[in-house]
Amino acid sequence: MFEPATKKQSLSALDQLRGMTTVVADTGDFEAMKSYKPTDATTNPSLILAAAKMPAYEKLLKQAVEFGKQQGGSLENKVATAMDRVYVLFGCEILKIIPGRVSIEVDARLSFDKEGMIEKARHFIALFKKEGIDKERILIKLSSTWEGIEAARVLEKEDGIHCNMTLLFNFHQAVACAEANATLVSPFAGRIFDWYVKNTDTKTYEPLEDPGVVNVTRIYNYYKKFGHKTVVMGASFRNTGQILGLAGCDLLTIAPSLLEKLSASTMDVTHYLSESHAKKLDIEPVEMNEKVFRWEMNEDPMATEKLADGIRRFGVDTVKLEHILKEALC
Repeated sequence: MFEPATKKQSLSALDQLRGMTTVVADTGDFEAMKSYKPTDATTNPSLILAAAKMPAYEKLLKQAVEFGKQQGGSLENKVATAMDRVYVLFGCEILKIIPGRVSIEVDARLSFDKEGMIEKARHFIALFKKEGIDKERILIKLSSTWEGIEAARVLEKEDGIHCNMTLLFNFHQAVACAEANATLVSPFAGRIFDWYVKNTDTKTYEPLEDPGVVNVTRIYNYYKKFGHKTVVMGASFRNTGQILGLAGCDLLTIAPSLLEKLSASTMDVTHYLSESHAKKLDIEPVEMNEKVFRWEMNEDPMATEKLADGIRRFGVDTVKLEHILKEALC
């Protein structure tokens, strides 16, 4: 059923994992990226906010503020311009380190505004183009609301803008994303685990029984079974067991603290997920439309709660970053 790694005894768990899965750094910290040499990198408002508070990145904040000051209009317009500049500056610096793509997140407060998300995505791509960065190296992160998924459908089809669907907790969210031809989905394994620990009597799980791992595995197998081009990037991990339980997934985005643990370990890594195995599974196709999507989300308290919570948390951290910039602009 599973495909063991070969020549792995002398390799770290991280190097073994790299032989099966594209490893992505889940951080805005450039030094961490240099240390662990990921292929891609993901950012979000929380990660950018954390990095922005570090002395090492003060220069980028100052550049964004100076750029904002040069703009006309209201203070709010200058803050908005500086915010966009922060994301572009971080993205450009990250792309100097990694060979692949960086994910840039659209403001979570636009999560239910299809046209707003489309406009912001196009704006980011235009800003990166001015910096000489091709859109092929950018993934635009959109919340996996119905509106976000429909925004991705337009961006992928009309603009060739690649989308990373984030805050994804429910299988039917994933099906809708695939049918919209989104480039990539980021199911949040760790946050799913958090919900089950908080809301059930089970507080610990073996890696392959972890509800977050089970969710990502189901999505991966469905995509491979039916030939969807959308790829799966497991995200939001709480421990290395969750990560290694998904060895073979298309991509895994991992925080520096867990990358360090994997790098220090020489345990054998088993190749659990594979397209060849998924093709043999007895899986029925799912019918998807807006009514089905909204009903299935309504019936899934975990997904409904975690999606709303994730949007709120990213929104809060966006406001905090705006406040830092606003104080500097005044």
